[in-house]
Amino acid sequence: MPPDLGKWLDDPELQRIETWKPFDNVHFVGVCWVSAWLIETSEGAVLIDTLYGPHVDTLIENIRATGVDFADIRYVLMTHGHFDHVGGAARMKALLPNATFVMSQRGWDETDDDVAMWRGTPKEYDRIETDLVLADGEAVTLGGNRFTLIETPGHTWGTASYVYEVHDKGESHRAITVGGLGLNAIDGPEQVEAFIASVDRIRDLATVPDQPVQVHLTMHGFSANLDENRQIHLARDPAEPNVFLNPQHVLDEVAFLRDGAVRRLAVERAKPESQT
Repeated sequence: MPPDLGKWLDDPELQRIETWKPFDNVHFVGVCWVSAWLIETSEGAVLIDTLYGPHVDTLIENIRATGVDFADIRYVLMTHGHFDHVGGAARMKALLPNATFVMSQRGWDETDDDVAMWRGTPKEYDRIETDLVLADGEAVTLGGNRFTLIETPGHTWGTASYVYEVHDKGESHRAITVGGLGLNAIDGPEQVEAFIASVDRIRDLATVPDQPVQVHLTMHGFSANLDENRQIHLARDPAEPNVFLNPQHVLDEVAFLRDGAVRRLAVERAKPESQT
């Protein structure tokens, strides 16, 4: 990673974004390069991911700006065990007295390795005790909104995605937050194959006849045109359609991810066995 990029990623002022709402029941509470989503229900709220380090201050400020009481956050759904997604969990756990923290078993397990890797560096963080483990297809329900964990290995072996409902002008739509988008920690062709299978599964969720996934609320601002769409959304006339409610965008993003993974798979398969 270029040094200047690293400074930009970790600078809380350069990364700061005020909270905004892509849907009636959803707040963006993250920063420029890494997302956190707060979903309101009639029985409390659900937070997806916890950011890390200096950005946890922004997360806290943004949650407060939504008006949601910290005591009303009932679940924290974590996508995978990388510092930028779970690094703020310990601090948030101390602030959220009624929240259960959720991840797949492999996600919890891989956090141990990530904590060890960053120990003694500026990105050092503490791992919280394992709270709730969800297996593939299991869910938590709050206020009538069902949040289903889908195991989508590839970015890491423990990466999970979450499917839930978002509301736009009184209508409900199925959304997904894909847990891992990059192929930057690959241990061989099998992991890339797993990523392709995960992408294909997301495509299937977006094309089922009954309640297809129509929205992708991404975990990183550099994917799915998140920041560009944010600006369009904030400037739109109320009569205009919601730019985030676009099933074709979901399919286009899936196709883009799959194409890159197929190319990466060829590279991984061509490596000498000693390098895999």
